[in-house]
Amino acid sequence: MITVAAFMFAGCNLQERYRYSGDLEIGEIVEGVLETETPDTFFLDLENDTYLFGVVDQVSVDVVVTLYDPEGNSVGLANGPAEGPEMFYFETREEGRYKLEVAPSEDKSGRYTVQLKVVEHIAADPEKRADQLFLPFSGDSVPGGVAGVIRDGELLFARAYGMADLTYQIPFTVSTPSNIGSVSKQFTAFAILLLEQQGSLSLEDDVRKHIPELPAFDRVITVRNLLDHTNGLREVYDLMPMTGWKAEDVLRREEIIRMVQRQQELQAVPGEEFNYNNTAYILLAEIVERITEKDFPGWMKENVFGPLGMDSTTVRKDPATIIPAAARGYIVSRDGYGEAGDLYASYGAGAIYTTVEDFAGWLNNFSDPEVGSGELIRRLVTPGTLNNGDTMTYAMGINVGAYKGLKFYSHSGADNAHRATLLYFPEIDAGVAVMSNNGSFASDHAARSLADVFFSDDLEQEKKNNKKKKKEDPGRVEVPDHLLRAYEGKYKAASIGIIMQYTFREGKLIFSAEGQPDLELVPRSESVFDYQGVEATVRFNLDSRGKVVDAVHTQAGTMYHLVPMETHEYSADELKSFEGRYYSEELGTFYTLEVKNGTLTLLIRNTEDIELKPMDTDSFSGDAFFISEVNFLRDTGGIITGFMVSNGRTRGIWFGRI
Repeated sequence: MITVAAFMFAGCNLQERYRYSGDLEIGEIVEGVLETETPDTFFLDLENDTYLFGVVDQVSVDVVVTLYDPEGNSVGLANGPAEGPEMFYFETREEGRYKLEVAPSEDKSGRYTVQLKVVEHIAADPEKRADQLFLPFSGDSVPGGVAGVIRDGELLFARAYGMADLTYQIPFTVSTPSNIGSVSKQFTAFAILLLEQQGSLSLEDDVRKHIPELPAFDRVITVRNLLDHTNGLREVYDLMPMTGWKAEDVLRREEIIRMVQRQQELQAVPGEEFNYNNTAYILLAEIVERITEKDFPGWMKENVFGPLGMDSTTVRKDPATIIPAAARGYIVSRDGYGEAGDLYASYGAGAIYTTVEDFAGWLNNFSDPEVGSGELIRRLVTPGTLNNGDTMTYAMGINVGAYKGLKFYSHSGADNAHRATLLYFPEIDAGVAVMSNNGSFASDHAARSLADVFFSDDLEQEKKNNKKKKKEDPGRVEVPDHLLRAYEGKYKAASIGIIMQYTFREGKLIFSAEGQPDLELVPRSESVFDYQGVEATVRFNLDSRGKVVDAVHTQAGTMYHLVPMETHEYSADELKSFEGRYYSEELGTFYTLEVKNGTLTLLIRNTEDIELKPMDTDSFSGDAFFISEVNFLRDTGGIITGFMVSNGRTRGIWFGRI
């Protein structure tokens, strides 16, 4: 295991002639102590187009690092591992005085150190820009990665950084296979479309035609519903942690079938809503195996990878399968880096190891199909449609959108530690692939930043923002302060298990959510607002008394209903009434609720205690990703009979009181 000291990047690589001043000296380690809800702030005078890189060592407190521009808007946020080193890297677009905020996460207190390592201009040269983006992942003591830029089916640029294996000191190379996580889904979708092309199935087939032991729900789930995440099934990697299962624990694929069999009812009507779902793609791989009577990894090599010349690409059957010369995955721990194995049972949804060289062959098949056909590719990248007629931004294992004037196809992937993003611009037959074995790697940002510099002649260039232009925004309207204050508060998006907060601050309405940077809301009317820097809107609905009834958040063509929440205060005796043992027949799992230090606490085997914070009456939010919402139910006499547990992808798991 690598120590914290060895983790720290040794060099500074500060470009000459950069005028920098601030509360943090470059290279100096500053010690700090955080009190509950009280952040530490550091001021930095930065030029426009600046790249900033540093590390916070979370000695005894989990921190969130945020950079605010001169106008108080969040430039970015770093909120990774709960212990050990926390890397932050930000980029500025205007000159001025910036505020770097180190805040305690989850209202904790404790010690930390912060070190600013690099302050330099954002590189304009494409190859130097790649080096800059991978700077935190370079060196012989850091898990690294690789970047590939592809045009007309050929590698235009490829470069590797850091280490593929820290135990044996093996560097990452352009030919190192790495786990691409959910980028694998487009390959699974491609396999299904090949079988359809051969007449072996139809996308309108009932899934039970191919996997008959699945339950007969009240609505038919089609193969298409699996492909576009509109199926209503539980999401396996959000559900299994509810049982005490950990990401590196064994999980047999047969158990996923049984998991679906135990589901009593669908979470949503098939085709009604998009809800990202790994279970669905695992079932799609099962369908391939049952139709072809061959194992999925072997069939993919024979029918897809081999014909496309993707000789270094493999579907890893399980974490015990050896992938020669592959990158091992690493995550930050208290002592620096710790090794992290792959997810079990994930093939179909993930588990493909490949290289940037092989990605060139894959993207070439989009423009000049050697396997499949032009019609197959067209169907692969055509966004799905919901029952209400709305077109989604998700096709079959691929996101479809526009970036700076060009259509693009994209997908990102994350296993336990590996990260990857693949972008493709069909109109210029060009793409970017980035992969890393470092759990802290921000693959989306790296891929888009590389596209910006390598395809700058093809992309629309953004105009520089400045205060004058913001004031002259013709679409911005003035909203009275009393209305902005009326919109303040916490709102629950029940369909995705997220709590969203809106705060009135210095004459503006500010959005915040756990793990997300604060965003200013730009008013377009007295009730409709845009999120600054994000293609999304929110509309607040008031009653005749001027009180918010509800709100609607719209993003990527999907509307989310927001319900205002009023935090309920509980006495010690009231909290005690929730204590007890609860059992979920669906999960075969017991939960225990106890009051510890004045906080209602959820105890699950093999899991750290989960603190529950009161929200609405009989509604709590948990501080674990898989326990985001707990809603208690009572009988007619007011006695608690049990509760429903939900998160963004898995909802309504019933635990009855014993």
